[in-house]
Amino acid sequence: MPPSGTSPTNPPSHLPPYLPQNAAERFRTDIPSPARAWNYWLGGKDNYEIDRAIGDATAAINPEVITIARQSRLFLIRVVQYLVAEAKIRNFLDIGSGLPTQSNTHEIAQQIIPEARVVYVDNDPMVLAHARALLRGTTPEGVTDYLDADYHHPGQILEEAANVLNFNQPIAVMFMGVLGFCQDYETARRIVADTMAGVPSGSHLVLWDCTDTSEAAKRSTETYAESGTLPYHLRSVEHVDAFFDGLERIEPGTVSITQWRPDPAQGGTPDHVNGYGAVARKP
Repeated sequence: MPPSGTSPTNPPSHLPPYLPQNAAERFRTDIPSPARAWNYWLGGKDNYEIDRAIGDATAAINPEVITIARQSRLFLIRVVQYLVAEAKIRNFLDIGSGLPTQSNTHEIAQQIIPEARVVYVDNDPMVLAHARALLRGTTPEGVTDYLDADYHHPGQILEEAANVLNFNQPIAVMFMGVLGFCQDYETARRIVADTMAGVPSGSHLVLWDCTDTSEAAKRSTETYAESGTLPYHLRSVEHVDAFFDGLERIEPGTVSITQWRPDPAQGGTPDHVNGYGAVARKP
């Protein structure tokens, strides 16, 4: 149920600008939002006191969560640069994109290839509000769009994405730190498999998630869940790696995200964080 006084046709005054009406009833400020908490860890301003409170409580137990948030953005930059420059990908499907920040997928891709097409997918109403306002193509040739959809429905995502992306060409499918919000691991695997089944040969899967390789991470996710927000489920490294079964893993395979083709130009990078991921090609 929406907060008191909230309806799709009469959203309250605290809603962000450009909030799509079909998302207004889902907007909540009485419980933390994963997208807003992540934005806080990244140093952004698109968050509320309740998001900052859970962000601080989580980071107090596991300070590395802030490092992971920031290193995941650097991982995204390196991955997109690789996909565009070396794998020659021109179409991107960024599922669970989160709030726009610096160095978004379309900005990186279109800087290298002006005609790159990018579709963002999320169902967080604040993400949708900011996507509508901020996610504009950076070149006349490029296309940037977003979908209000849940990754539990890959068929819908693929059908709607086909209105923007060229499914006659390889597509980069991205799940960047978001499948931990899927409670059941086998369901998460099915989501990935069904999505990859719907894209052509030569497409790439990019995926990372937080892992259970740290006791502090385990304790902090328990505190995070107690806030009433959508809980995050840590995976084992083996479970993260298994998302890529049937695909051709690109070197160096499934590693800590800081170890995936580190770029000295990005500055000091930790040797290891408890976020693991990979890039893999569909044969």
